[in-house]
Amino acid sequence: MTVIVTGAAGFIGFHVASRLIEEGRAVIGIDNLNDYYDPALKQARLDKLSGHNGFTFRRHDIQDREAILGLAGEFPEVTEIIHLAAQAGVRYSLENPFAYVESNVMGHLCMMELARRLPQLRHFVYASSSSVYGGNKELPFSVAQRVDSPVSLYAATKRSDELMASCYAHLYDLPSTGLRFFTVYGPWGRPDMSAYIFTKAIFEGRPVTIFNHGDMRRDFTYIDDIVAGVLAVTERPPQREGEAPPHRVYNLGNHRSEPLLRFVELIEQACGREAIKEFAEMQPGDVKETYADIEPARRDLGFEPKISIDEGLPRFVEWYRAYHGV
Repeated sequence: MTVIVTGAAGFIGFHVASRLIEEGRAVIGIDNLNDYYDPALKQARLDKLSGHNGFTFRRHDIQDREAILGLAGEFPEVTEIIHLAAQAGVRYSLENPFAYVESNVMGHLCMMELARRLPQLRHFVYASSSSVYGGNKELPFSVAQRVDSPVSLYAATKRSDELMASCYAHLYDLPSTGLRFFTVYGPWGRPDMSAYIFTKAIFEGRPVTIFNHGDMRRDFTYIDDIVAGVLAVTERPPQREGEAPPHRVYNLGNHRSEPLLRFVELIEQACGREAIKEFAEMQPGDVKETYADIEPARRDLGFEPKISIDEGLPRFVEWYRAYHGV
């Protein structure tokens, strides 16, 4: 069985591809190695994957229609697509909105068009985001809630992906599952995410910016738990039920909403240094609190997150020290 993983040089994609290879699956990795953050980190992840016989890499941009659709002829044996490539980040969407529509909407469309051209494809799994919940006040966030009021363009593109996937499932019987990830962190993480930003600033003796004066909470989810959820859902393609298309959406989170200041405190302890804190107002497009209702994922997938931030953050800092030689 062969799996296409997009964003294979990215944080989640790297870990998913690594686990699939460990389980004996053939993996076709797709990534464009763009410079949204340090390409050297992406290349380092890719180098680790490239050391395995079961891994094949193609450097493509997912919005490159000709290149992506050409994969159907090159790899007709593909049975699953795990589409994780995207232009990420809420704050960057305020600076470069076009990148989000090009990658997250056009790129998503290209991947669905590829999916329906693959003769043996059983399941199209794709990354959504907890950002689709926008400014919802009802906690925990449930997949049953309405999500038609995004507060960032990033969130709007991710909600668009869900609607497009549901449409393709209806039109073409394409079994598809969207995964709403909740603030993923861990070794090999992204430099634009809070764990990396805070750790780097602490070791460099620079201030860390604490938005909304610290009055924020996040459902921080460790990467190993996310990978377990992705692999569990990949093995369970949805079926058409009556008039409902074969499309499902799940939250993958830790089911714990942690205070941001406690998150910072645990990083300080792992670093053995105190952060220089600068408090600021809420950023445009950001939300005060996230908290995942994961009962559907527990029921259908056996998903059960195991790693708390007390355990996960020291693991991240340990990796950061080793990678950067701190």
